[in-house]
Amino acid sequence: MPAHGGPTLTRRSLEPAPSVSTQAPEHLTVSEAAALLRISTRQVYDGVARKGLPHLRAGGRLLFERAALDHWLRGGIQISPAQGKALPAVIGGSHDPLLEWAVRESGCGLALLTGGSTDGIERMARGEVCAALVHLPAQDPHHATRLDFNRAAVAQALSDRPVALIQWAHREQGWMVAPGNPKSIRGPADLLRRGVAVALRQPGAGSAVLLETLLARDRIALVRLKVGAHCHSESDLAQAVRTGQADVGLGARAAALAAGLDFIPVIRERLDLVVDRAAWFEPGLQRLWSLVRSRRLDDQARRLGGYDLQGQGTVIWNAQH
Repeated sequence: MPAHGGPTLTRRSLEPAPSVSTQAPEHLTVSEAAALLRISTRQVYDGVARKGLPHLRAGGRLLFERAALDHWLRGGIQISPAQGKALPAVIGGSHDPLLEWAVRESGCGLALLTGGSTDGIERMARGEVCAALVHLPAQDPHHATRLDFNRAAVAQALSDRPVALIQWAHREQGWMVAPGNPKSIRGPADLLRRGVAVALRQPGAGSAVLLETLLARDRIALVRLKVGAHCHSESDLAQAVRTGQADVGLGARAAALAAGLDFIPVIRERLDLVVDRAAWFEPGLQRLWSLVRSRRLDDQARRLGGYDLQGQGTVIWNAQH
């Protein structure tokens, strides 16, 4: 159990919930079917998608009849290893100082390809990464002034993929400014003042989408801002403000503190990992999560500042596939 109280993730927790509370013994789950066929869970998903592996759906959950699998095997149909090959050992999506530290310290062997939240989702759809960190805001349909994160974007883009959305952390986002806040930045309207240059993230990055959302609430068009720098990570954004290329940028408290900047909080956002359900049980992500479940991550989050790990590991959304 993680030191901060988050749940332990299992194969069962990453499978879509069944619509009934009991199952006939002859109905197998994905992992049970994989064990029977002596293949990986990834190959099971591939068999369903490409080879006509006989299956049932119960409330979106994949189930397999033992007799149907036996008949299918007697037909001589096989799933080639190439079709079930592992996804690249790469985490895409957003840049986050805490995740960057965890990947390095865990020795998990995973690479980071931080092109922004939208880029990470697109790479997940193309099978180019095994996971992606995202923080894409969307209006809560029940509360016009409240933001939800990630669910809508991931469900729209990846509903046909065997993925799950797992909570990584809550993180403070706000205005990064020079020490003493010499331009007196307090909100979006201040970005329009004469002489204020703004550092921007690349289009599709979670921070870029959040900035556009905040500007839209105040009916401010992005093109009205004076742009001081275009940045591809939280650290780059902070350095642009620190070196005077820009007076302000919207980003994470942790990056601002690391660069010696002042920080004006705006919102508490949720960062989630989109993970391929089969890749989740491969050594790379499991080694990363072993560190996540230790007190070392809690201590590092406190050192960086601006993080809340309560609920880390919660399954936020599961594709019905």
